[in-house]
Amino acid sequence: MTKQIQVGIVGTSWWTDLMFLPSLKSHPQVEIAALCSRNRDRAEAMAQKYDIPHVFTDYRKLIEKGNLQALVIAAPDDLHYPIAMNALDAGLHVLCEKPLANTAVQAKEMYEKAETVGVKHMVLFTWRWMPHFQHLRNLIVDGYLGRCFHVQFRFLGGYGRAHEYLWRFDRQRANGILGDLGSHMIDFARWYVGDIVKVHAHLATFIDRPGVDDQPLDPANDSAILAVEFANGAHGTIQVSAVAHVGDRGVEQHLILNGEAGTLQADVLFEGVESGAVIRGARHNEDQFQTYPVPDKLWDDVDHSDFASAQVPGLFVKQSIGPRLFIDAILEDRPVSPNFYDGFKVQEVVDAALKSHQTGCQVLLH
Repeated sequence: MTKQIQVGIVGTSWWTDLMFLPSLKSHPQVEIAALCSRNRDRAEAMAQKYDIPHVFTDYRKLIEKGNLQALVIAAPDDLHYPIAMNALDAGLHVLCEKPLANTAVQAKEMYEKAETVGVKHMVLFTWRWMPHFQHLRNLIVDGYLGRCFHVQFRFLGGYGRAHEYLWRFDRQRANGILGDLGSHMIDFARWYVGDIVKVHAHLATFIDRPGVDDQPLDPANDSAILAVEFANGAHGTIQVSAVAHVGDRGVEQHLILNGEAGTLQADVLFEGVESGAVIRGARHNEDQFQTYPVPDKLWDDVDHSDFASAQVPGLFVKQSIGPRLFIDAILEDRPVSPNFYDGFKVQEVVDAALKSHQTGCQVLLH
């Protein structure tokens, strides 16, 4: 009889509905055993949609009574640490949405606990698995850049422009756009270039938002710019924003990497009439840039004519990536990446950026 992994999920946001549930439901060796949300009506509706037998409103009860082997944490950022530590105490494998935690101290404790318990642990840095960013990394690994000189990473969205409460911009719950889109770009920086050792950051809050029930809000940043130095000496800038008007593009990403042997550039528009990803490059002895199409093998049998739909959830219900990769690592007892260590290293940079903005000084990471 084929082994089934009993999985519980904490969180019933639109992202759970778009990513976690379809991806896990598509895996033949997964049984989604339980779902948890503070909103029972929403949890029951989602449980009915995905044929999930048990619903909880307290994650502690879910962990205690759900008869689980693995837990997915898709709750707001401030809940990642307590939920994960509770799950690790119960010996569960844990997949956590990014960012891993709200502080590096918490993230390190989560990583060390998971290693001590001996379970599989993953952070869902979604963009790592996209074919265009995989292709970009393959070009870098193959030596296209040579010694890296400097890089630019930009991730812009407009979903924070409304004057309304969003928990991501509540400093008691999250670290703003720095923790949201910034964690992705910091992870890219580490993945493509290496560890970051110096950070100088400026953060801003451009939109006035109410707090819960129109109470005063302790606002988190909705725009961030980081100047960073890598362990290998390369320089970089990271810019993220939730208040850029991006029209019908949804979000846009722009990556430029300059090195001794050449330059690579990736431009990604996720929605709208111009949606798609273009990777361009020029080697040091070339005068013109050329386009590097993503190899078909990275798409496998996924129809990518609709760029956004092909990626989320298209790739994530067919390939061993994201939540499906997490399950495969459990079944095959093999290492998984990105894991809690990667989440911890990203959070170190987030903490350094917050401190740099507060002090006006460069922060060194040891």
